[in-house]
Amino acid sequence: MTWAVDTAKLDRVREMMAEEDLDAIVARTPDNILYLTNYWCMKGYDAVVFPRQGDPTLIALEPQMADARRMSWTPDIRPFAGYDPRDPRPPVDRARDLCLAVLRERGLGRRVGLEFSQGVQAMDRMVGEPTVFSQPWFDAFKAGSGEVVDASGLLARARMIKTDQEIERMRLAQELATLGLEHVREHLVPGMRCSEVGAMFEGFVHSTGIGYKGQVEMARAFTLVWSGPGIRTFTATGDQPVYEHEPTLLEIWVCADGYWTDLTKNFCPGKLDDRYDRLLDMLLGVYHQAVDFAGDGASLSELDLMIRAGLAKGGYPGQPSHPVSHGVGARAHEPPFAHQADAFNMRTGMVLAIEPGAYWPEGGGLRLEDDYLITASGAERLGTFRDDFRIP
Repeated sequence: MTWAVDTAKLDRVREMMAEEDLDAIVARTPDNILYLTNYWCMKGYDAVVFPRQGDPTLIALEPQMADARRMSWTPDIRPFAGYDPRDPRPPVDRARDLCLAVLRERGLGRRVGLEFSQGVQAMDRMVGEPTVFSQPWFDAFKAGSGEVVDASGLLARARMIKTDQEIERMRLAQELATLGLEHVREHLVPGMRCSEVGAMFEGFVHSTGIGYKGQVEMARAFTLVWSGPGIRTFTATGDQPVYEHEPTLLEIWVCADGYWTDLTKNFCPGKLDDRYDRLLDMLLGVYHQAVDFAGDGASLSELDLMIRAGLAKGGYPGQPSHPVSHGVGARAHEPPFAHQADAFNMRTGMVLAIEPGAYWPEGGGLRLEDDYLITASGAERLGTFRDDFRIP
């Protein structure tokens, strides 16, 4: 989908490049290419040469040139072949050769940043199959440039602060998540398999999201679904049934043209069991305290300690085993992460998932999670689907 050039975030990246004396950044992960060019690639073979001055050069897989021209903010797009009868190397090597040629052509080889330490990437637009870049890919830049440094941290810091356009795009993903959750609430019945629930949510978001409001080109959803005693911190969705009078928990992610939500919502067909009633009351108290605490300048380490202390007071010491807060944007999980041993403060423009959870050793438990925009006056919830699922 075509969006106006987001000059606010591109200017911020270039200011940070100036501070680190970088002539250019060469990005190869789909989420950073999206962030810097608006092009969400079909496969993870593409790259972008992003200079401190002038237009970026997008290196795009040849069959996707029409999409690249339509989506990209830069007019300088160089195609490479997915298959070359004269060249048995993988496509990423041909993309790298073009990057090196652009650096030479534009005189950008004095000091170049690569994503050395970005070990994970967001999915591409096709199937999310990870594309792994081997050491020789990076070594070629060391041989062809004056100095090569790690730019992963720079890009991660830049991405922590969202622009107005990014928030607009994330709100679209939130709207699709809400519509999908309402669809599940309407059709969920006891005895349905958890895998059916996940497929129902994912299929609804995919079918409704493509073309949504004329603003979304590709929408995908991903779920983990558990019910009653099957609720665990991290296990795969199975064929267990949806239990009556017990919660069915959906850990969900929705991606709209490369921008994500990360939410956890619960449903209960019937009257909620008393044990879960008490657990939900405790968890809501901890959750609302955390949301009230969040805002510009608030400490992420204190947020982590606060949530864990509240859960311990409620009878769940040492829980949860997962992070209680993290950034969301062009990936579902991105910096910053809340941790009691890491001194880092919230800043206006961050989007943070806040997700306290408590679980029973024998199986069962609850988690609450929403995404919040940090503002000068506090935390604004981006979604609208309720957390107290006892309310009709």
